[in-house]
Amino acid sequence: MYRVMIIDDETSARKLLHASIDWEGLGLEFVGEAASGIEAINIIDDLRPDIVFVDIFMPFMNGIEFTKVATQRYPNLVIIVLTGFDDFEYARQCVCLPVVEYMLKPIVRKDVQDVLIRVKDILKKRNIHGQDRMGDPEINPTAIDQIVAYIKENYTDSEINLASVAQQFGFNSSYLSRKFKQETGQSFVDFLLKCRMDRAIILAQSGKKMFEAANEVGIPDPNYFGRCFKKYTGMSFSEYKG
Repeated sequence: MYRVMIIDDETSARKLLHASIDWEGLGLEFVGEAASGIEAINIIDDLRPDIVFVDIFMPFMNGIEFTKVATQRYPNLVIIVLTGFDDFEYARQCVCLPVVEYMLKPIVRKDVQDVLIRVKDILKKRNIHGQDRMGDPEINPTAIDQIVAYIKENYTDSEINLASVAQQFGFNSSYLSRKFKQETGQSFVDFLLKCRMDRAIILAQSGKKMFEAANEVGIPDPNYFGRCFKKYTGMSFSEYKG
């Protein structure tokens, strides 16, 4: 069953698209959503979507920027760009990128269903789920130590995630994910978040403003940063700051 993710800064647009489609009836699984490209880059390794709907205009990282990053790291990801009529020519900047479909807002249920049926045929031909290869180089504990050190040195980079690190070290991302948790006892995503939030706590205690702290720890989307901070500490940034 292919996995679907929605990226749109408008909550109502995400909810409408989610609610209007019978995902299971189409043989699909809706796995999650994000309110910005930055948030999507941070959670995409956990959600592992095969298909992504992405709005063209979003704060902090727009749909074009997300598409550039995502298609470089996830070459088999199918991206469907959502755009308003007035923004359509702007969306055409994606023409040089492997975007599969463009859809005009407001969305029409039947159009979305037709697009998803076409996309499923593309995925079947690509055989995406055959990505894990037995020939991947073995990841030994020393390599994991090097990766841990790399994360500690580079967690402030907003574009760092499992795929980028796997690419940096020459490993398959799914294999690295398994080995990282096996060797460290925590997932790659959780470890990266811990590095960022531990630093964010120090910044809060030093009196930094939230948007400054967010930028300094590699999560320049303050809304997503705020959610991460509260989930990690149990308190909002302003409450923690006192």
